[in-house]
Amino acid sequence: MDLKCFDRISIDPPVVERRRISAVYRVEGDGFSDEFKLINSYEEDLDGMTEKFARLMVLMPSINYGLFSDEIRVNYGLTEEEIDFLRHNMEATAGDIFVNRIAKKTGFIREEYIPKDFGPKDAEVRAKIHVKEVIRDPVDLKLDYRKCAVMSSGGKESLLTFGILREIGCDTYACFFNESGRHWFTALTAYRYFKKRYPTLRVWSNVDRFYMFMNRRMRILVPNFERIKADIYPVHLFFFEHFIFSFLPLLYRRGIGNIVMGNEYDDPRGQSYEVNGIKHYNAVYDQTQEFDKYMTNWFRRRGFNFRQWSAVRPISGLIVERILFNRYPELFKLQRSCHRTHMEGGRIVPCGKCIKCNGIMTFLLANGIDPRLIGYKREDIKDLPRRIERGMVRLDRSELEHSSYLINERYGSRISVAKRDETVEMMHFDSRNSHLDNIPEEFREGIYRIFLQYTKGIVYLRGDEWVPMKLEEALRGENRGGRGGED
Repeated sequence: MDLKCFDRISIDPPVVERRRISAVYRVEGDGFSDEFKLINSYEEDLDGMTEKFARLMVLMPSINYGLFSDEIRVNYGLTEEEIDFLRHNMEATAGDIFVNRIAKKTGFIREEYIPKDFGPKDAEVRAKIHVKEVIRDPVDLKLDYRKCAVMSSGGKESLLTFGILREIGCDTYACFFNESGRHWFTALTAYRYFKKRYPTLRVWSNVDRFYMFMNRRMRILVPNFERIKADIYPVHLFFFEHFIFSFLPLLYRRGIGNIVMGNEYDDPRGQSYEVNGIKHYNAVYDQTQEFDKYMTNWFRRRGFNFRQWSAVRPISGLIVERILFNRYPELFKLQRSCHRTHMEGGRIVPCGKCIKCNGIMTFLLANGIDPRLIGYKREDIKDLPRRIERGMVRLDRSELEHSSYLINERYGSRISVAKRDETVEMMHFDSRNSHLDNIPEEFREGIYRIFLQYTKGIVYLRGDEWVPMKLEEALRGENRGGRGGED
């Protein structure tokens, strides 16, 4: 099995203009040599610090191709910390891509490239990283940790995060990344609302077009892969940090110290994090707590000093919807958690049929909330139990079972996977996905006290069992060892 698609991927130095950052990618392979100019556009002038952020920002997409290229050549200088960032994240992403996009059948990979037997060596980074020179560029940014930037998408988690942070007194900014594809429709309703009322930042990028450019040159993908309707990308999995780095020039100018993601709870029970000796992250490496902690530490080592974390990591999607609807009804109406949104009568609405929509409707019905409030149609709501039975909802097992139980209780449905598990309605902590110190100490109590108004208590995972925990223990933020990895 040979996954090689490129001989070389070369990236030229980033060009910082008044309101634009760009860099040329050159890709060479068997019978082709092509270029693509990666571009970010801004709505305000950039300053002299931008080049320090741009050096690594333009390299982020290349992290996805360590398995597929003999060489990745950086035609400019990087610091030791920046080189370490590339190597570390390319290795983690390679394992995640191999397990979840190559070894697991998705419909995107040609049959002859799907391994029947594999081991750790198959998931090792192929690419040799060549950097023009190692440079020194010490910085020590001064930031205000009372300010928070929320990476906003129009989904339930980022909307709830924004509402909570504003309520507890943070100076909060919504950051919308317009990646030039249909995804912008998902965020557009929320963006228009926020732009009129709150501090809102937007960056436009053609990075979606870059990924399509690369996909069309990958021999391992099936013909006409563009026509496949799916809720996943063919190969790339590392993309959130490119969004974040795109905003760093704007966050630095405003002194914003916190970068807050909308990553909710993932139950580690029953999850496999290693296959045939290959460590992986179930295709969400750059959304994990491990990655957030790595980034906070890396920002400190590099002297950028931002903190990256998620405010909603202790709660399930069921609780996210409950708080959003009951506490921030105006924000609730903005959510469009669907990758196939479209326009109807001048309003952007969800498709109502994809796996993401099915999950949202499941949470809403379980909470007794009418999905029609955010654009779902009566026929899609009525058909949801059938789609749940057919396995067309991608949720943690416990979330799906308990939400189905609540739907059965409320509406007299007969969803067979239903099973009561009230821990789904609690705040969760564990030694892998939800550490007690995940949220910075100064914000912890304000956020947790809001959560407790809509949950049924606090639990910690000990072995495979949830055990009760007191609020005072959670506020101390003292992590415990246990199943799922060291704290």
